[in-house]
Amino acid sequence: MLKCFVVAVVCFLGQSSQGAEAWSLRDWMVDGVRREALVHVPEVKEGERMPVVFAFHGHGGNMRNSTRSFRMDEVWPEALVVCMQGLPTPGKLTDPEGKKNGWQSGVGEQGDRDLKFFDAVFAALKAECAVDEDRVYAMGHSNGGGFTYLLWAARGEAFAAMGPSGSAARQTVASLKPKPVLHVAGEGDPLVKFSWQKNMIEALRVLNQCGAGVAWDQDANCTFYPSAIGMPVVTAIHPGGHEYPSKAPELLVKFFKQHRRASGAKTTDSGAKSGS
Repeated sequence: MLKCFVVAVVCFLGQSSQGAEAWSLRDWMVDGVRREALVHVPEVKEGERMPVVFAFHGHGGNMRNSTRSFRMDEVWPEALVVCMQGLPTPGKLTDPEGKKNGWQSGVGEQGDRDLKFFDAVFAALKAECAVDEDRVYAMGHSNGGGFTYLLWAARGEAFAAMGPSGSAARQTVASLKPKPVLHVAGEGDPLVKFSWQKNMIEALRVLNQCGAGVAWDQDANCTFYPSAIGMPVVTAIHPGGHEYPSKAPELLVKFFKQHRRASGAKTTDSGAKSGS
């Protein structure tokens, strides 16, 4: 068994039923600013390459909390997971003074500091690890979901599929190219209104040339919208508010596993028939 080379401080976080899980604290200098992320590196067999999931917390959150709420290391232990740490950022809906951590919301904002952060991390992982570049994914909640959409717009060629939650980044739609996406939304969301998110989903369906929806998962309110170009949209709608639902990580991993960057257009329509 092999692990990629990581120079890091090991942090132990008791977030799973299997006990304390080890995450590696990595840091990078980006435009003279120290940026951090917690990285979960799986063991892989000789010759194997690992999928990668980039995860982004919401405004006011942090990388440690995102390891617990997203649970990617638990539900997809074979994946290399990167929970990145934002910096103080003015919020469009809350925190106008920018006292809490978050992510840039548009290309060119904050000197593109977060896009540069992503570039630095991804370059390091590709240099150090056996990364499968056809299985790279991004996910995030709230402001982190908005940054997931921004990555799709600005760095879309790097990803196989996207998994935003609790966000409605309509300003990025014109810059998006078709790509498989699973969007998580709460019907009672008091912050990012459900009506805004429904409009975002409709824009994604138009972008991806999707038809009528069919049920996708037996245990959650998920709808699969098949795409004429092999780029489906899946919605996971829950009755709650702005929280990240507990069932979302398993749904997202199920979706991600169905999509590869090189072959997704040939294989994704099978997802409409999957009820497990």
